[in-house]
Amino acid sequence: MEIYYLDHPHHLKQEDIPPLVMALGFFDGVHLGHQKVISAGKNEADKRQFKSAVMSFNPHPSVVLGRSVQHVKYITPLEEKIGLIEKLGIDYFFVVRFTEDFANLLPQEYVDRYLIDLNVRHVVAGFDYTYGRMGKGTMETLTFHSREKFTFSVIDKLQYGQEKISSTAVRDCIQDGEMEQLPHFLGRFYTTNGHVIHGEKRGRTIGFPTANVDIHDDYLLPPTGVYAVRFKIAKSSETFQGVCNVGYKPTFHKEIADKPSIEVYIFDFDRNIYDEKVTIEWHRRLRSEQKFSGIEELVAQIEKDKENARDYFEKCRTGTCILS
Repeated sequence: MEIYYLDHPHHLKQEDIPPLVMALGFFDGVHLGHQKVISAGKNEADKRQFKSAVMSFNPHPSVVLGRSVQHVKYITPLEEKIGLIEKLGIDYFFVVRFTEDFANLLPQEYVDRYLIDLNVRHVVAGFDYTYGRMGKGTMETLTFHSREKFTFSVIDKLQYGQEKISSTAVRDCIQDGEMEQLPHFLGRFYTTNGHVIHGEKRGRTIGFPTANVDIHDDYLLPPTGVYAVRFKIAKSSETFQGVCNVGYKPTFHKEIADKPSIEVYIFDFDRNIYDEKVTIEWHRRLRSEQKFSGIEELVAQIEKDKENARDYFEKCRTGTCILS
């Protein structure tokens, strides 16, 4: 997949790019609804013998438009989003840097510069996609703004039960710790990437050595607590089962740190993996974080967590671990 990082105004010319079918959206999470849009674009490109493309933006518009007072957390930060979209077989990925100047483009200006000038022959987007200043451009106005230079397809909403599959729904599940529900929306379990770093090394003294994982601040993390997880080491592509603690370790610390630590006790594992790139796949929240009266009580609870996680993954093996 060829990636273009565009600043406004960009300097690409129509003749620089082959005819494209372009899927439009922010695509945070690349959930099943997004996959439906992107796959429809790829199918249309294959049918017309054009190249397939996706256009997204970075950072999230709320960062620039002032609707977010905090650091925005993503379901899929840009690097992960790129990887997921590449797996869908897309030829070109355009990442437009979202700025005030870009946000102030009139709908016609946006279509002229970022669709017509990029040699787009067909557009695919969700029914609620908007474009241009204050989102005044909609899929209904696209007929006029296209200047008859391209055609377009509108993709209806996708639902799970009575709920629309959306980035908001995915965020709600993550923030509520409902990790088992996420495959219904994402088509996969939620994952976060990071690197193994040195920690306090207290776990090894009580018989439960852990991998401390530094996860980029851009990721949306589940609430503090203990989780059944799968743990993948990038270099070897090995995957292990384990128990992950997200929190502030109140048994050992009186003061709350700036951000929670993420520690994974990996089952049947005894290797040095410092500085390795790893992926945590979040499966089930086992319990909330709690303060214990002492080491013995903590160790007893970790044994229970380990047993509960193993029981969960055994049910996964027989196909009964995902909630219906």
